[in-house]
Amino acid sequence: MHIFSPDDPVEARAGNQVVLQNLRTKTQKYIRSSRGSGIGFITAHPSKEYFAVGEKGKKPNIVIYTYPSLRPYRILKGGTEVAYVFGDFNRTGTLLASVGSSPDYMLTIWDWKQEETLLRSKAFAQDVYKVMFSAENEEHLTTSGSGHIRFWKMALTLTGLKLQGALGRFGKTAVSDITSFVELPDGKVVSGTEWGNLLLWEGGLIKVELCQVGRKPCHEGPVSQLVFDEGELYSVGKDGVIRMWNFEVVDTADHVDDTGLVEMEPMNELWLGKNVSLNFMTKILDHDQPFWYAQDTSGAIWKLDLTFSNMTHNPERVCTFHSGRIEAIGVSPFTCLMATTALDRSVRIYDFGSNSQLSVIKFNQGGTALTWAPAVVSFPSLIAVGFEDGLVRIIEVYDPKLLPNCEGQAKETAEINLKQVFKPHAAAVTALAYEQKGDVFATGSKDKTVFFFTVEDEYKPIGFICVPGPVQALQWSPPSHDKSTLLILCENGFAVQVPAPLPGKQDTVTTYHIKNLPTQYFHFYSIKSRIKVKTSSVIARREKEKQEKEKARLEWIKQQREMGLEVEETEEEEPEEEPLPPIYIPEEPSPILCGFYSAPGKFWLSLGGYDSGFLYHCEFSHDNEEDPENRKDEPFDVIPMEDTNDNPIHQISFCTNNPLMFCGMQDGSLRAYPLSVKDLSVGVLKDYWYMNVHDNDNGQIRGICCSHDERCLITCGGDGNIFTFDLWSEEEIPEKLPKELKVIIPPPRVNNTISFFCIFSIEENKQKKEYERKMKEAEEKKNKKREELSALRQDFVFLLQKNQELPKHMQLQREVHLAFMRIIYLYRHLLLKCCYISCWGQRCPVLWIKVKCITQTLLHKSESMKCVFVRLYAFCLEVQLYFVPTRHKSKPRDIHEDPKDAEEIKEAQENIGCYRLKTATNYTLTEDERISTEKKMMQLATLEDLIHNMKVNMNKEIVSLRDLKVSIIDEIKSLVKEVRSIQASLDVSEHLPIPLIPQLHPDEVPEKVVEYNSDVLLKFKEEQEAKAKLEEPLEGCPSSRAFRHVFLQTPPVEEGDPMAQAGDASAVVTEEAFEMEKAEPTEMELEVLKREKIKNLYLQETLIKKINTLVITFDAELRLLRHKKLKMDAQMKSAGLRCITCCEELLILKKLEIHEDLLEEQICAIINEQEDIQSKLKSYLAQIEDRKCEIVMLQEREKALHASFEASLGENNEFADFLTNILKTEVECVEKEEVGREADEENENEKEDDEKPHLKTDEENRGSEHVVFDNSICPEGCSQDLFLNTIQLRQQRISIEKALAEEKKVAADLKKEYNALAIKAKEVETSLGTTNRELEAFQWEKLHRLNELYVVVPLRLHQVIQDCLVDGEMPRDFSRTLVFTNQSLQYLQKRIVDLRNEKIMQREIHKKAREQHKQLLQDRKEMEMEIRQLEERCNHLMMEKFGRLVDFEAVQAHSVNIPMEKMKVRIMEKEYEHFVELKEWEERIVGLQHQLTMLTRENTSKLHQLNRFCHEKHQLETELESLTTGQVSLLATAVLGSVQKWVTDYLSLTSSLISNPDLQSEFGTG
Repeated sequence: MHIFSPDDPVEARAGNQVVLQNLRTKTQKYIRSSRGSGIGFITAHPSKEYFAVGEKGKKPNIVIYTYPSLRPYRILKGGTEVAYVFGDFNRTGTLLASVGSSPDYMLTIWDWKQEETLLRSKAFAQDVYKVMFSAENEEHLTTSGSGHIRFWKMALTLTGLKLQGALGRFGKTAVSDITSFVELPDGKVVSGTEWGNLLLWEGGLIKVELCQVGRKPCHEGPVSQLVFDEGELYSVGKDGVIRMWNFEVVDTADHVDDTGLVEMEPMNELWLGKNVSLNFMTKILDHDQPFWYAQDTSGAIWKLDLTFSNMTHNPERVCTFHSGRIEAIGVSPFTCLMATTALDRSVRIYDFGSNSQLSVIKFNQGGTALTWAPAVVSFPSLIAVGFEDGLVRIIEVYDPKLLPNCEGQAKETAEINLKQVFKPHAAAVTALAYEQKGDVFATGSKDKTVFFFTVEDEYKPIGFICVPGPVQALQWSPPSHDKSTLLILCENGFAVQVPAPLPGKQDTVTTYHIKNLPTQYFHFYSIKSRIKVKTSSVIARREKEKQEKEKARLEWIKQQREMGLEVEETEEEEPEEEPLPPIYIPEEPSPILCGFYSAPGKFWLSLGGYDSGFLYHCEFSHDNEEDPENRKDEPFDVIPMEDTNDNPIHQISFCTNNPLMFCGMQDGSLRAYPLSVKDLSVGVLKDYWYMNVHDNDNGQIRGICCSHDERCLITCGGDGNIFTFDLWSEEEIPEKLPKELKVIIPPPRVNNTISFFCIFSIEENKQKKEYERKMKEAEEKKNKKREELSALRQDFVFLLQKNQELPKHMQLQREVHLAFMRIIYLYRHLLLKCCYISCWGQRCPVLWIKVKCITQTLLHKSESMKCVFVRLYAFCLEVQLYFVPTRHKSKPRDIHEDPKDAEEIKEAQENIGCYRLKTATNYTLTEDERISTEKKMMQLATLEDLIHNMKVNMNKEIVSLRDLKVSIIDEIKSLVKEVRSIQASLDVSEHLPIPLIPQLHPDEVPEKVVEYNSDVLLKFKEEQEAKAKLEEPLEGCPSSRAFRHVFLQTPPVEEGDPMAQAGDASAVVTEEAFEMEKAEPTEMELEVLKREKIKNLYLQETLIKKINTLVITFDAELRLLRHKKLKMDAQMKSAGLRCITCCEELLILKKLEIHEDLLEEQICAIINEQEDIQSKLKSYLAQIEDRKCEIVMLQEREKALHASFEASLGENNEFADFLTNILKTEVECVEKEEVGREADEENENEKEDDEKPHLKTDEENRGSEHVVFDNSICPEGCSQDLFLNTIQLRQQRISIEKALAEEKKVAADLKKEYNALAIKAKEVETSLGTTNRELEAFQWEKLHRLNELYVVVPLRLHQVIQDCLVDGEMPRDFSRTLVFTNQSLQYLQKRIVDLRNEKIMQREIHKKAREQHKQLLQDRKEMEMEIRQLEERCNHLMMEKFGRLVDFEAVQAHSVNIPMEKMKVRIMEKEYEHFVELKEWEERIVGLQHQLTMLTRENTSKLHQLNRFCHEKHQLETELESLTTGQVSLLATAVLGSVQKWVTDYLSLTSSLISNPDLQSEFGTG
């Protein structure tokens, strides 16, 4: 984009055109590309009198046009191969630099006025984006592009002027694509980056990388342009921000650390808003006010004021347009309105009669399809727009002035209103079409569906059908067809035809899917390869040979018959024919691009890919039973289209009034075929008009439309451009049509807007309602089952109560209860889980299988629960079990790792294949594995604590078992008493032996030794007395014997002893029974006695079994405890040995602790010192930054001082040089004390003159040609205040310079100290590393000392490998053995087998590789031998042919090219003709120049004569004026004299009347 001035147009490229548009008047002018292949760049000459246009295409040109005539002035040829990318004039405009695109990337320097190439060189091996001359040195220029920047200079060498380029090196900075750069006045270059920072280049290297404070990037995204204007640096970013930077800060920036980053703040910035992506801006002067025009790639041009003052204007959006390619276009059926949509989420309405945009509306998604409602629809002002999220919006275009109560209030010419929104698809909408009668509206999408709607006040869905591929286009049958059918074209080669569905005839209760609609399929099968074979030269030659042979045979037969000979016609054997090329069928079907109906059931197709280059005439077959995917349908007719093999037809449109067929091509060109007949044929489509309008690379035509009156043609392309063409000239316009196009905007509709937000598509919404219905039914079923479950629960509670009321022998056991509870719980669980329903109702049989298995496992437990299981089984049959498949919320990233895999990999890295012994020299200890005295003491204390806890726990278990024995003995005693009481009533023969009562051993109750009572004491006293009397020595300890005797003797029977009472009772009972035996018992008594006897026998047996069970249980517990005690004894022994080892290790560690503590103290001291140095380094860095800030502030003050001085001077001050010398004077001596402020100015000046030292200035040193003034005295004519102000400013400047020098000195000192500390930090780091290594060596030595200790390891015999045994016995020396875990040993043994197998496999691979290598060597030898034979044969043939060896390449290079020579001759002839013609023209020019000279002379003489006449006229007018003035003065004098005379007479007459009364009376009467 280039702008010459505010009133001049903007230059921009649009497809194959250069558009010059005036932003104020909106008028446009066009310049077409000279070759018609596209525009590469546009750049303006510094004088604004020319501009250069670099083109695209094969061998493109650069055309220099004059401005404003827009005529070609110069044409530059041969600068690149394919396309120009960028161009730039130097500052004086004498040279032009251009750079080409792939494949040559040629940089060319042109002397454009002479149309000559000065220098050229390859710019780089990748894409080059930009080239610019240096503003200061025209011999320097810079190029940048993909991952590079290059600095060029035009150097004079021994062989002439050359281009020398130095590639910029990024160094530590990441490589970036550079799209913008600017050169500073001192030769440095500032460039942008992809991440938004600025790079300062000096000498081909990056000096610093500039960013904002806090390491924030200068822009949030790539920097698109850098501008240096009037001492200020501007950066333009893709984030929509323009920032102004301090040039001096940028120019003097220097890095302070290794990162290379320098932080700075912008002086000013301007943010244009969200979704703004600036690409380029240029400056103009509007009424001496600077303004900038900026190009926004989001679709706008901005007018900006970058003065950053209080009067700054707000940014103004001058014009807007589509960003990116235009997806669809539609034209109004009744006026000159058109609508477009694109992926920039906008729909725009244009008046193509006046080339103006009327209205625009924005949405949340990009538009992909658009169509204007036809005239047959009741509201033709409606537009249907499809979007990439599957939505379709119906919008209305209306005139807001026609709204009620809005007359004269609306500002816009047209407005857009959203009428209805619906979502028929789940993917992007690709096609929209209205039925010819306007009753049905169809939409197609990439989701392989076509949806139908009824067109009423509100569009209502009919249903949808599924098609075999993504929909490319929809085409309704024309009105001439009997039936209304829809032609659906799919991207993957399918064409589908369906009739228009009837509204209300489809079942849409559960789904909108139409399944019974008659459908015809056509699956395109490629025939292009067969066509090529048929039209190939092989078949033509073969047919020609057959005809010649047949002709020769007939002539021979004729001759034989004329000679009277009979000829037998025999069939000749046909020779072997040359094989035809194979038929090629592409693996992937070619995409269908467009199509249209030709007759009912027949249609034309244009395809891309391999099958491009033809129009295919196809027909639907009536056999639709076959699977569409398996069909192979071929067209029955084809029309070859010229030059469309690599440039297929994407759009086709027809004009009926002027029978034309318009074709939009992939390369952006437009073709118009005149149609003489109705049907298409090869002859009809032979001739055509051709025009390149859109860009050849990305300008594929997306839409072609004719206006409502077919007066204009409109195209839109992938390059974002819209072109309109007049199909009729002014003479051809019918009389009924107006000469000028005038837009008529329709009135608004009366009904209200229908608008809502769509989340689901129509079918998804229907499925959602169906799902909610099913959920409601499931909820009702759940409630019903809950009621049944509640009734069952009540029944269960009632059954439990009844069960409790029954006698114990009739009650159900607890196991049955638990089983029943399980079933009830399972029943409830299934009830709650029975309605997990997914969106599509997929069933899962897993849960039912579990229920069935559980049921089968529980059924065998109780027959009484079968009824419950039957009910549960029936319930499970009724319940619908569903599940929702679990999915990830989002796709895992490519770098995502499974945590389990990461843990396994980490474990493998740490353990697999690394079994280093602690005695190894390369064994290293981690920080956690290091052993210290504290750790060892904690370990020892922990071990002793564990030993103590284990012993305490064992003692508790022994005591608890002893207590259990005591309780068992008591229980056995009671049981024995009960058995004896029972046996008393039984016969002796029926008595069972009573088990012995266990007794406690004295060692089991050691606490009893210290217990005593009065009987024990009395007994002890008696024993002592008897001992004293007998005086006999007693063995052992009497006290102990006494205690034991007392303890072990049977205690006396007390009165309340139940056993004694039981014995007495039994005796009484026996006596009574004996007495009763004397009387004969009755039958009833015998029966009772019998029952009592049975009961007593049962009780006797039960009690004895219980006693035996108690004893057996206790013995089992005792054996378990004994085994546990033995195991614990072994552990205690091992723990004791471990304690001994720990004590020995502790002694060693205590000996080595002093040296270890010393090393650790050294490390701590070094670390503290390192931290101290780091803190000092940070403080020094902060001080350096503060000094730099102070220096910047002082520099700003100095600039402000100079600015105030310049402001005080004003413009055209004759003492400016003198006062500037005073300001720049350097005072050499120390300043004197200031003079009192109260003294007057003269005394003060005299004192200052006395105290003023000798001053030296640069001006005095080099002399001056002007008048010399005394610097201490104010010269005459100079303002005294200005002089004193200059003196004061000089003093301030000197103080600022002194402060600046001091700050720089302080900064330099801080830098030195910082460097010294940095060196010291490195030394400290080295010392720390050395000490750490010493500590590691000491740790290894300590570990070695600990490893020398012997450790006892208890092993079982089965843990010793048989290889280590000596004659089947344990070896005495285990020093050569190794203790290893079984798992690790098994892994190593398995690894041995794996390695053996891997070794065998590698050997086989190596064997095969060797055989292959041998074969390759053999093949190589054979090939070399064949090459030598061929060379010898070639040399032999050359010797036979030429007599010597000849270099054919040299011969071919020097051979005469006859066509070239002919062309040279023709060129010479043409040059001679042109020379003669040029000479004639020069002679004519000389004659015309002579005539022009004569006419000029004649004109000059006439001008001189005219000048003389004018002079004479002026003199005459002067004389006439003087004469006129004199006459007027004479006339005035005469009149004045007569007036005076009349006055005198009047006065005299009056006086006479007064003096004479007679005369008064006479006059009075008269």
